[in-house]
Amino acid sequence: MNIEQARFNMIEQQIRPWNVLDAEVLHLLSVVKREDFVPLAHKALAFVDMEIPLGHGQCMLAPRVEARLLQDAAVQKHEKVLEIGTGSGYMAALLAHRAQRVITLEINPELAQQARGNLQKAGIHNAEVRQADGAKEVMPEGPFDVILLSGSVAEVPSSLLTQLKVGGRLLAIVGDEPTMRATIVSRTSETEFKTSQPWDTVAPRLQNFPTPSQFQF
Repeated sequence: MNIEQARFNMIEQQIRPWNVLDAEVLHLLSVVKREDFVPLAHKALAFVDMEIPLGHGQCMLAPRVEARLLQDAAVQKHEKVLEIGTGSGYMAALLAHRAQRVITLEINPELAQQARGNLQKAGIHNAEVRQADGAKEVMPEGPFDVILLSGSVAEVPSSLLTQLKVGGRLLAIVGDEPTMRATIVSRTSETEFKTSQPWDTVAPRLQNFPTPSQFQF
């Protein structure tokens, strides 16, 4: 397989047509080596438009979803980012190139260890992987400029919104199959939030986030 050609095709045929047009994001996708974050058994799938299994019931999001989230997060060099759902560490690597600091939480100890190794090999020193349950634990380094959930939730928990700085934003994929929406929540003041849902997709669930009751009275 010609890796550089496959990477080019991923960007031009999957990512750009999905309205990812930010030149910085496209450049990052060409230089951060996605194949180095993919398990050995699935290396050949590194640039395919699909979720890649990581084991432990978890997977990497499809490249176009990762790219669109990264573009919509619009992370700036001075910003501090919290990611929930490290997986292989690829999204943390992309975020680290744009942010001052990234703290990324992975619930599975083996995946957390692998992600640390992947980030180290990629020469990334401003992203820290912590084994923690992002649905329950509050990081002492907060509040954050950006919180990104690398997976879906039924609803955005208020415990995460309280960890956002005023002027900060949270990105998540919210809803239930077959319809989920990319959701951007911006904190406009201590008490006010603004929500937009610019595009639809489907993503695997993050563990332990509450699912609201479906009963209607």
